[in-house]
Amino acid sequence: MEYQILNTSTCLLVLLVFIPTGLGICPSSCKCSGNDRNVDCSGRNLTVLPQGLQDNLTYLNLSFNQFVDLDHQLTRFTNLRTLDISNNWLKNVPAHLPKSLWELYATNNNIKVLQKLDTAYQWNLRVLDVSRNMVERAVLINNTLSSLKFLNLSSNKLWTVPTNMPYNIETVDLSNNFLSQILPGTLVRLQHLTSLYLHNNKFSYIPDKAFDQLSQLQVVTLYNNPWSCSDNQNIPYVLQWVQGTAARVVGAPCADQPWPWASTTPALAQPTALDSSPMIKGTKAADRETSAAAPEPTKVTKTHKQFKAKEVPPLATQSHPVLFPGTDRPLLHSPDGPQEAAATRTIHVQGSTEGNASLAPATGSSTTPMTLSITSGMPTSYSKMPQSTTATLRQEEATPSTPDTRVPSRASRWEMGLLLYLALLRALA
Repeated sequence: MEYQILNTSTCLLVLLVFIPTGLGICPSSCKCSGNDRNVDCSGRNLTVLPQGLQDNLTYLNLSFNQFVDLDHQLTRFTNLRTLDISNNWLKNVPAHLPKSLWELYATNNNIKVLQKLDTAYQWNLRVLDVSRNMVERAVLINNTLSSLKFLNLSSNKLWTVPTNMPYNIETVDLSNNFLSQILPGTLVRLQHLTSLYLHNNKFSYIPDKAFDQLSQLQVVTLYNNPWSCSDNQNIPYVLQWVQGTAARVVGAPCADQPWPWASTTPALAQPTALDSSPMIKGTKAADRETSAAAPEPTKVTKTHKQFKAKEVPPLATQSHPVLFPGTDRPLLHSPDGPQEAAATRTIHVQGSTEGNASLAPATGSSTTPMTLSITSGMPTSYSKMPQSTTATLRQEEATPSTPDTRVPSRASRWEMGLLLYLALLRALA
């Protein structure tokens, strides 16, 4: 008797263990694996959930079916890690999804709005793919989705980049939308973002400082956007950011167009006051001998009783001419008091036709430049001053290295005096 009772108990135990499997825990319209915890019911034209699904599922594929509404039907799968509801007729993300989800794929549905309650309690969610829908607005709650690494909202109807994206996110795909603006502070917290896809949108520019905090960014796509390359007020930021970032930029804006706001003409150097001095120009004349620029005509500027050349031709060299402006003349001491020193006239004479023709010597066609230093304007109250005008003639050879000053001999002094007299007559004329 006892033996029969023991056999009956054993049979009941066996039935309790093996009957669930025999009764079809894996629905006939699905494929199961992993102790029936991985269930694939894709492509079965299902409109309702199949009967017989275990509550401890970890993977459930319901893609390519005819589901219109799955609200509150998936809450009981508390161990579910991956849910694929792509390619159905869903109008929203199913309400009350299990909080155990790691990956949610809801691509190619009719979802128009991503509500804040759709993701409010998904602390474990790592992948959210709602691409190829009709999403016009994605509302995310700050400090939710703390584990999310991948967000795909591509091929929707978004017109602005979603705000409050989780700070730990690494990849954001917003391509193939109608995005035209990025609100201030949208990308500030995304310091772990490595991939950002913004191609095929309606961006005409990127707001200032929008990408400045993306320190870990490795790749960004910007092609197929109607960039306003001629907008010199808004477009410069993204162009300068592309030039300076270490990330790989696919489709740099305005790459095949010139930047009208960038100045390509270097600023001309302004001459200084020292460069306009005749002495400086005469000193630098030897260094400019090989220059191809034609010399400017000599101009004579009259200041009080002083004549000085404003521009010295490249072949004319000076041997320390002494010029005294009328206000800086030294005073000579005399019995009647200090008198003003005689003025000095410095005249550069060039035999070439490009110089002052009126200052050229009357005889000869020598091209050797000469400098005439004439001391005149004797004070009438000083009796010790010479009564005749003292003239000194210096002739210099135009050599590119060092000037050679020659002083006329006594034998030819009368010839030089005659030459000086003729030059004075022409200068006074």
